[in-house]
Amino acid sequence: MASSGDVDGEVGHLDRAQRSTALGEFTNRQARDRYFAVYADMQKKWPVPSVDIDIETRYGPTRVRRSGPTDGIPIVLLPGIMGTSLSWYPHVADLAAGHPVYAVDTMGEAGHSVQTRALETDDDLAAWLGDLLTGLCHDKAHLVGLSRGGYLALHLAVRSGDRLASVLAFEPSGFSIVGPRFILWSLVEIGRWLLPAPILRLVAKGDPTVRHTFRSLLFAGFKYKARIPPQHLFTDDELRAIEVSTRHVLAERSNVVKAHEVAARVEALNPRVRAEVVPGADHTLSLTQPGLVTDRILDLADGHRVGD
Repeated sequence: MASSGDVDGEVGHLDRAQRSTALGEFTNRQARDRYFAVYADMQKKWPVPSVDIDIETRYGPTRVRRSGPTDGIPIVLLPGIMGTSLSWYPHVADLAAGHPVYAVDTMGEAGHSVQTRALETDDDLAAWLGDLLTGLCHDKAHLVGLSRGGYLALHLAVRSGDRLASVLAFEPSGFSIVGPRFILWSLVEIGRWLLPAPILRLVAKGDPTVRHTFRSLLFAGFKYKARIPPQHLFTDDELRAIEVSTRHVLAERSNVVKAHEVAARVEALNPRVRAEVVPGADHTLSLTQPGLVTDRILDLADGHRVGD
C-alpha cells in the first residue's frame, strides 16, 4: 500500500502533467524555431519605432509592442486568432502619431507571450486581460479587438470596466456558433493567400502585399497547439452589464455574426453600446478596408481627448 506521502507525490505529479498539457505549445522545437524566425522577419515591417515589453500576469509574461507618445490614454490592440501584435502593422503609424499604442501577443496563442498557467474558463481570459491592463500602468485604456480579439475585449467589459476608457470590437465572435459555413469560407480565403499578387489583386479586395506578409506567419503558426476555452456566446444579461462606451463594427456579409441582428440586439440591450454595419464587407474587414479600421479607432480615441 502506498503511503500518504507517496499518494500526495503521485497526485502532485499528475497535477503538473495535466497543467503542462493545458498550456499552448509548438509541436516540436523545429516548428518553434521556424515560427520565431518568420516572426523576426515580419517585425521589420513595423513602420514606427517600438519597444517590446513583457508584462507579468497570473498566466505568464505577455509580450506587448509599444509605439507612440508616452502621454494620453493608450490604445491597446488585440489581434484576431493567430494574428499576433504584428497584424496591426498596417494601422500603427497613423494610430501612434498621436496616441500611445500597445499591440498584444495574445496569451494561449503562438507569439512571444509565455503561458505558464492554463486558460480554462472565460473568467481566466478576463483575468489575464485585466492583469495586462493593470501592468501597463495607465489608469484607463481604449481596448480594441479584431475577431477573437474583440471577443476577448467584450469578455472583460462585461465583467469590469475599471481599466477601460472604451471598447471597440471589429467583427467579434461570441454571438453565434462558428460552423461549417465559416470553416469553408476560411479555407477559400487561405487559398487566396497562396495566389500570386497579380491574380490575388483581381479576386480579392485589399493590398495583396499585406496578405502575403501575413501568410508565412499564419502558416508557421499552424504548428502551434493552442489551449484556449471553447467559445462562449454572450447572454443578454452580460451585454446589459457593460458599463463603458462600446462600439461594434460588423461586416454586412460576415460569416461570424449576423450583422444586422447583432447590431439591433446590442443597441437594444444597452444604451452605452453602438453598432455599425459596413455595407458589402466580410470578415476580412481589416485587410479589405484598413483605412476604415484605422479611422474608427482614431474616432474612438480622439473622441476622448476632451475628457482626458
